[in-house]
Amino acid sequence: MKIPAELKYSKDHEWVRVEGNKAVIGITEFAQDSLGDIVFVELPALGDTVGAEDTFGVVESVKTASDLYSPISGEVVEVNEQPTDSPEIVNQDPYGKGWLIAVEMSDPSQLDGLLSAEEYKNLLEEGN
Repeated sequence: MKIPAELKYSKDHEWVRVEGNKAVIGITEFAQDSLGDIVFVELPALGDTVGAEDTFGVVESVKTASDLYSPISGEVVEVNEQPTDSPEIVNQDPYGKGWLIAVEMSDPSQLDGLLSAEEYKNLLEEGN
């Protein structure tokens, strides 16, 4: 299972790629694999504000629906339309074309509370 070393991870199976003061957010390979074939993605609008650990959207699969939790607080500055138009992209490329939103971070120190790739790998091995 792919767990890119350059990303940060939440215990809720979201990833964060830091680009300056912007956090690009998506779901991990583990999350998309657990959900199965994703058939619907609902994301916030540009300009919406998200809080760390707050729900920012929903992913539905053939198995279940799952809330998306923001690992970081801030304003939504980009929304990837590709997953809403073609939800299967999240299954095919969760760390690339299947990214979900980008947030202008209001408190970058929240990144310190996220997991490294190694810590996330350990979390998965513990069965979470």
